[in-house]
Amino acid sequence: TRVNVLFKHIQDMLSGDTAVIAETGDSWFNCQKLRLPENCGYEFQMQYGSIGWSVGATLGYAQAAKDKRVIACIGDGSFQVTAQEISTMIRCGQRSIIFLINNGGYTIEVEIHDGPYNVIKNWDYTGLVNAIHNGEGKCWTAKVRSEDELTEAMKTATGEQKDSLCFIEVFVHKDDTSKELLEWGSRVSAANSRPPNPQ
Repeated sequence: TRVNVLFKHIQDMLSGDTAVIAETGDSWFNCQKLRLPENCGYEFQMQYGSIGWSVGATLGYAQAAKDKRVIACIGDGSFQVTAQEISTMIRCGQRSIIFLINNGGYTIEVEIHDGPYNVIKNWDYTGLVNAIHNGEGKCWTAKVRSEDELTEAMKTATGEQKDSLCFIEVFVHKDDTSKELLEWGSRVSAANSRPPNPQ
């Protein structure tokens, strides 16, 4: 499915009973376009940009704001840094919805300075979460490759699995990025490549 299609459907999920956590990377720019209903929470980390911070932030936010359902948007590269926090989310009975956006690498880093170090090993992300779940607690996972599969997964996550931690892996093309990320990445790249300023 396309990233803009994913975020169109995420927009429809938002209410005063939800909160959005936007991971460092293209989720920064895509989540900033969401229109937040009154009382909908929103957290992102700019400008420090610690990759992977949102998995722990989702855990902490959901633990503190039990009246809200956290909707987290996290890239595959970022998730690999802090994936183990899923274990505590399940143990604590959290019911967040995590959209793992699988585009096969550190896309934000590619836009700043491309190289072989931005290619990551693809995981069976839902398989990993199912292994961590290990039949204890409430956890549901889905792999999504089309808009129909996406809408069906969202319906399940907000319906019969509304009391579970829901992990939805969304496959998107590696070049399917926001124009804002492309512009931001080129500016950061230009700034990073300046010669040192002799004092």
